[in-house]
Amino acid sequence: MAGHLGFGLTFVSSFLLRQQSSLRGLGGAFLCYLGVRTLLAAPADKAALVGGKGLAGAYVSTLLLTITNPMTILSFVAVFAGLGMATSGVNYRSAGTLVLGVFTGSALWWLLLSSAVALARERLTVAALRWVNRFSGLIMLAFDLVALAGVLL
Repeated sequence: MAGHLGFGLTFVSSFLLRQQSSLRGLGGAFLCYLGVRTLLAAPADKAALVGGKGLAGAYVSTLLLTITNPMTILSFVAVFAGLGMATSGVNYRSAGTLVLGVFTGSALWWLLLSSAVALARERLTVAALRWVNRFSGLIMLAFDLVALAGVLL
């Protein structure tokens, strides 16, 4: 099984390296689009109303969105390869500890981030939020210039 995983990692890695310029160009163009859209966006007067399926529904939908995200999959592949789990025998304890650590860190990060945003949202005026949009848009455009410069140079 470890041989199959190693072969898959090699295939994905070599494909991504061959397509590096194209991926950077696409990423740069998308960042440009997001940056301009954010820069010009009018802030919402009030927070969006959320209707949901309860805590279990929110958990399942978030879990499905996360595990189908290509960047999540590639990040785990990179971490497993970096830790040597792709070439050595399967160590379920190490893999489980890694996954539990990533899950706990991600959950704490999102709890902290969403709490901070909720607190800040209550205190910021529409004018302040407009400046946040402008600043965020400019930051994204700056990252775009770096990404596109890497492609062009």
